[in-house]
Amino acid sequence: MLPSESDFADWIGRSFTRREPVSERLVEGFRATLGPWLADQDAPPGLHWCLCPDMVGADRLGRDAHPRPGLFLPALPFPRRMWAGGTLELTGRFRPGDLVTRKTTIENIRFRQGRSGPLGFVAVRHLYAVDGQIVLDEVHDIVYRPDPVPGLAATPPVAPDLGAPLDAMELTPDPVLLFRFSALTFNGHRIHYDPSYATGVEGYDGLVVHGPLQAVLMLNLATRVLGRVPQSVRYRGLSPLTVGKPIAVEAHGGQDGLALRVRITGGPVTMEATAV
Repeated sequence: MLPSESDFADWIGRSFTRREPVSERLVEGFRATLGPWLADQDAPPGLHWCLCPDMVGADRLGRDAHPRPGLFLPALPFPRRMWAGGTLELTGRFRPGDLVTRKTTIENIRFRQGRSGPLGFVAVRHLYAVDGQIVLDEVHDIVYRPDPVPGLAATPPVAPDLGAPLDAMELTPDPVLLFRFSALTFNGHRIHYDPSYATGVEGYDGLVVHGPLQAVLMLNLATRVLGRVPQSVRYRGLSPLTVGKPIAVEAHGGQDGLALRVRITGGPVTMEATAV
């Protein structure tokens, strides 16, 4: 039986505001970590995921080393959480030296039955502003799920044949890349650096590549292909990506802009997006 959405109704509309400058050190760290795959911008696309993170002391962390459920996000009755996807509406650009104000609001909580069990979804909206003007309107979808059942694993979707891409980037994520991205984003989730936790508790086959890291790669490839930062991006995760697997980040032409995806070489698509 699925939980009742009404039990979490008091979370809808909760909000808080944070501020952080786009420092030279942050931009340099972003470039040092992701430089080969970034577009030629003074503040490369995706840098906003490094701003205004949730920060609490170690005594307020949950088992996954994220801030304990119930602090910034509702304590849904499922222990695993991960990025499901999101949307980005970009009406301006970040620049080094900007003082960014981010207002975060819990917009929606819902439950549904998935192929591998019950799921909980939380939609979080972030409004990023500089000098009182909205630069980015983001909706971030988070999925909660039960611990894995041994022997019951979801079948990854087969990658459709989209023909030759307009452009592509190839790389093999390794633990160093994951560690540095976690440091940039102040993301303490243990699936990204603790192999025994990732495999033994959450049931993955290795360290998990961050959802926003994959989104950064697609966003920068789209910027390179379009010759500008996209105005609108919608992305979603399809299957986990773990370290040591070579991937291709591809941009294909679509009816309404670009169709983007991250694909394991010879395997499934792990994340897909559209950008205009």
